[in-house]
Amino acid sequence: QPRYAPYSCNSGFFYTRSNKKVQYLLTSLLYHGDLIRKTRSHQQVLNQLLLEHSSLFGLKVKVLDRHDYPHFPGGYHFNFDHSTMHQIISGELKPYIFHMFFTDGKETKVKFLKQFGEWYVHEECTEKLVDSANNLPVSHCCSEKPLISCYYKDKPSTIPCNDSPPHDENGEPFWKQ
Repeated sequence: QPRYAPYSCNSGFFYTRSNKKVQYLLTSLLYHGDLIRKTRSHQQVLNQLLLEHSSLFGLKVKVLDRHDYPHFPGGYHFNFDHSTMHQIISGELKPYIFHMFFTDGKETKVKFLKQFGEWYVHEECTEKLVDSANNLPVSHCCSEKPLISCYYKDKPSTIPCNDSPPHDENGEPFWKQ
């Protein structure tokens, strides 16, 4: 994606060191709130700032390549690499973390995570009802077992969802019959 070149980092999940250069980078990001609003992308702004701060101030940046680090899969793999997703579901691959990038909108991300068997928040504790959930104990909001729902037959799922509609036009079922 040229829009995010050369780093193409994911601004939804990242790790930083605590030092003056990083503090300045993150302060600069805060000061660019207007640009984030205009571009509707904190990722685009952060990637531009990474480029500037590495060039001007010697900030060291390392971005993990999504193909070289199988223990950090995410939305790209969910949407485009069903082989990796089958490995995760079978237990052959155990990710350290899974971030649903490459997926537009919170509603879609939640549906994908529910279908993938990685959703543990009861409905009464979701954002829509946050006021009433504030007084509930954590044990009431969090499920010990994943809360699985089928939405799309062409997206990864812990159980076959072949009776569900496809998400993508001409999408092939994730679970071949």
